[in-house]
Formats: sequence, C-alpha cells, structure tokens
Amino acid sequence: MRRYLFPLILGVLGCAALIALGLWQLQRMEWKQAMLAQIQSRIEGPAVPLPETPDPSMKYMPVTVSGMTTGQEIDVLSGMKDLGGGYQVISSFVTDDGRRILLDRGFVDQDHKRDPRPATRLQVTGNLHWPDETSGATPAPNLDQNIWFARDVPAMAAALDTDPVLVVVAAAVGDAQGVTPVPVAIQGIPNNHLSYAVQWFMIAAVWAGMTVALIWRIRQRQF
Repeated sequence: MRRYLFPLILGVLGCAALIALGLWQLQRMEWKQAMLAQIQSRIEGPAVPLPETPDPSMKYMPVTVSGMTTGQEIDVLSGMKDLGGGYQVISSFVTDDGRRILLDRGFVDQDHKRDPRPATRLQVTGNLHWPDETSGATPAPNLDQNIWFARDVPAMAAALDTDPVLVVVAAAVGDAQGVTPVPVAIQGIPNNHLSYAVQWFMIAAVWAGMTVALIWRIRQRQF
C-alpha cells in the first residue's frame, strides 16, 4: 500500500486543484453574465441630454446630442461580418452648446474610406463609451493614411482637438453620408469562462486517468 500512497495523494490533490479551478471559472461565468446583463440594461436605458462633464463612470450611458460634424475624422481599422473589412469613422463633432466631442458614426467599407464627408448637421441618440482596445501590441496610427488600429479616446481627442468624450451613434437624424451606425453592444465583451472551466475539468480527467495508469503499472510490477 505504501507504494500506492504517493501517486494516490498526488492524483487526489492534483484533481482537487484542477476541479477547484474549473468551479472558480463557473463562478466567474455567473459573475460575468450578471455584469453583462447590467451593462445591457444600461445600454437600453432612456437617453438623456449629454451631461456637462462626462467621465468614464458614465460608460454606456444613453445620451442625445445635436450639432455639426466638422469634416475632420479618424478612420479606425475595423470589420463587419456581413460587409467585410473597413473602417470605423470617428468624427469631430461640435454640439449646439459649443462643446467639441468625438462621434463614432459607424462603419464604412474599404471602397468608401476616401468618400467626402463634409460638415453636416446630425441629431444623435447614442451611448457614451471609453473603449479599452489598446495594448502594448497595438501599432501606432498611420497618420499619413489616417489609419488607426484601435479606438483610444484620449489620443483621438488630442488628434482632433476635442474633449476626451466619445458618443457611439445608435441612431442619427441627418445625412449619414454612407456611414452605417454600429451601436454599442455586449457582444463585443468577451465571456470565455465556460470554455476555461471545461478545459480545467478535462485536464482534471486526464490527471485522474494518469494517476490510475500509474497505480496500475505499480501493481503490475508487483506480480
């Protein structure tokens, strides 16, 4: 029995740790689902006029705003399932009360990147957003071609001389100029905890199988 004791203890402790990790991922999944439901509820809430001093604590807040685009824009490399590759059009926008903000007007495909989009008046319903899309691996913007690789609100605001406030258009009254709105949605927020949990449980099953095989080999050597 002493020959079996060490591999048995190792197998039990290993399986227990791996199963615990899987259960923790299931708990994280429940937490994430509750958070996503809360975000969805906030996205779909009643729209209010743009607050005087928006800040990231107001992320996803539905707002209404009216004013003029300036003709200045940033094109962020993007893509849509049905339309293929293209760009997210981020425009400089002057509100009726004189504030300069960023307006994520939506998507254009590659063939329409260079279409003229002069200043135009819009009445917008959308959501405040501070997307977290940049990382150490994000390339620097190609300023010569006006191609950015992620939405970075402070950097875009500096480039277009606006406040660091981004409104993502859900619907707009006025000349869309060929831009298709892409409203804020929870589908872009990753929730992979179930797959992580399954992976941990599968590793636990493999660990248990290896433990049984090791004990069987030890038993075979005794005969």
